[in-house]
Parts: sequence; C-alpha cells; structure tokens
Amino acid sequence: MYGLSVRWSLAEAPDGVDAALREYVHDTSLARFTGMDGLRFKTWRMRPGEWFEGTYVFETAAARDAFAASFAQTAADSPGSKLIGSAPILQEPFDVVAVAEGGAGFAAGPGPA
Repeated sequence: MYGLSVRWSLAEAPDGVDAALREYVHDTSLARFTGMDGLRFKTWRMRPGEWFEGTYVFETAAARDAFAASFAQTAADSPGSKLIGSAPILQEPFDVVAVAEGGAGFAAGPGPA
C-alpha cells in the first residue's frame, strides 16, 4: 500500500478553525472520499492549534501519485486551505509497511466532535 500525507499548519489559522474543519470533514469531505477508486482509506488528523492533516492510503503507487499530482495543482485553493487561510506546508508520499485491524474492529465515519 502507498500513503500520502498532506499537512497544514494551524499556528496562524483564524479562531474557530478547529470546529470549522470538523464540520467540513463530517458534512462534505467524508462523503467525497468514501468509495473513491484506488483509495483504501483516508484519515483526517488534527492537533488543535498546531496542525491538520489528511492521511491517504492507496492501493497502488500509480493511484497515489496521480492523486498527489492533481492535488498539488489545486492545494492552495482547496476547501481546507480556504478554511485555514494558507496552503499545505507538507505533501509527503510514503510506503505503508503493514496495517493491523484491532480487536475493536475497523470503524469508518466521523470521530469525536
């Protein structure tokens, strides 16, 4: 499997951006990526006041690389960038060595509010 991390800094983001990002992910972005061809899964991660990140895992390097190239062209104008007020500070491909499903099972959908 082949991963991609896209990270934004929240250090200079406007007040309320954490809640706005959660709302955007829950109401819009989750549906956009659910069922996406070539994508195994996507996780949205945030350390409030520090950073917000999309972590993608694709079936093939070609699917990852195509998505990364396309996103790089529009990243500064993406919905996340507009909410945060700046473009991503990192777009980094990586290899996934393994994924283990824990005893609690895999759960898709929104996290804590």
